Amino acid sequence: MSNYKVCVLTKEKAFEFAEKEIRKPQGKQVLVKVEYCAICTLEQRVYQGIMKMYPFAGGHEVSGIVEAVGEGVKSVKAGDKVAIRMLTSCSECYYCRNGHENQCVISFKASAHEGLMGPGGFSEYMMVDSKSVYPFPEDTNLQYAALSEPLACCVHSVNNAQIELGNDVVVIGAGIMGAMHIQLAKLRGARVIVCEVDEKRLQIARELGADITINSRETDAIQRVKDLTDGRGADVVFCTAAISKLAADSIAMTGKNGRVIMYSSFHPDNPIDLSANRVHSTEMVITGSVNPKTSDFLAATRLLSFHLIDVSKLISDVIPLEKIGDAFEKAIDPSTYRILLKCH
Repeated sequence: MSNYKVCVLTKEKAFEFAEKEIRKPQGKQVLVKVEYCAICTLEQRVYQGIMKMYPFAGGHEVSGIVEAVGEGVKSVKAGDKVAIRMLTSCSECYYCRNGHENQCVISFKASAHEGLMGPGGFSEYMMVDSKSVYPFPEDTNLQYAALSEPLACCVHSVNNAQIELGNDVVVIGAGIMGAMHIQLAKLRGARVIVCEVDEKRLQIARELGADITINSRETDAIQRVKDLTDGRGADVVFCTAAISKLAADSIAMTGKNGRVIMYSSFHPDNPIDLSANRVHSTEMVITGSVNPKTSDFLAATRLLSFHLIDVSKLISDVIPLEKIGDAFEKAIDPSTYRILLKCH
C-alpha cells in the first residue's frame, strides 16, 4: 500500500508532515480521501501558541470522498461524497447514555492517525468509523460540505435557545458562526438583530437575512436593542464573539424569560459581574453551547444538502495542504471567515 501525508503542529507557528501507510478498511471502517478541511478557531489557537497541546494533528471540519469501506459498512460506498463528524464519544459514559454525547468524557481525546493525537483532518486520507460518516448528494459542493461541523455546532446552539415564532433574536458578532446563527434563527421565524463593529460583516449579515444591523462601535447596542423591543429586551441573545465584555452585554440586553447562549469559547476567560437577583426576578436562562450531538450533525448535513443554508459567502480562500503555513496566516486574520485546505 502507498503512503499519505498528515500535518502535525509541533510548536507555536511550526508544523511538519508525517507519513502514514494507507490501510485497507476492516469491519465498520471507512477510508475517506480528504478533499477539504477548514481551519477552525481551535487549530488557530494551537498554531498561535494560545493553546499549547503539541504535537497536535489538527483539522476537524472535513469533507471528502469514500475511497473504500469495510465488509460491515452499509451506510456509504466507494465514491460517495461525505462529511465526517470528528467529535469522539464512547457510548458508555453517563453523558452519552443520557442523550448528551456531545459532553462525552473523551470528546477531545481523538486519534484518527496511529501514533498521532488529534482529529487529523489536515491530511490526504482518514480512516474513520462508519457511524461518523454522513453522505451527501452527488451534486454537493464539497467545499460547502466541509462546513457541516461548524453548522452543526450552530444548530445545537439554536436548539438550546428554543426560539419561538416571532421572537426578537440578537446575534452578537457576524463572523462565520454569527452568520450561521442568523440564517438558522430566520428559519425558526425570528426577527434577527445583529451587533457587529465591522461594516463589511454587517453587509454580509444583511445579505444573509438579518432584519436589523447595529454597528456597536458607533451605537450603544444594549440601548438600541431595548428601543427596538419597546424596552423589554431580546427574547434570545447569542454571544458568538469570544470577548467577555460582550458576554456581559448579552445578559444586559436580554428581557424577561429570555435565553442567553454563550456560544464562544472565551480566551482569556475573564469573569463578568452578574446580578443573581436579576436572573431570579426575570427568569432568564443563561446557558452555553458546545459541540454538536449526532442529531445536530445530521440536521446540518440535511440543511446543506437541501440548500436551506448558504455558506458560499463564508469561505474566504482555498489553499493547498502543502501551503498550510500560508493558510494559517490567512485564517488568523480577523477579516476572514473560513480558510479551507485543499487536501487532495
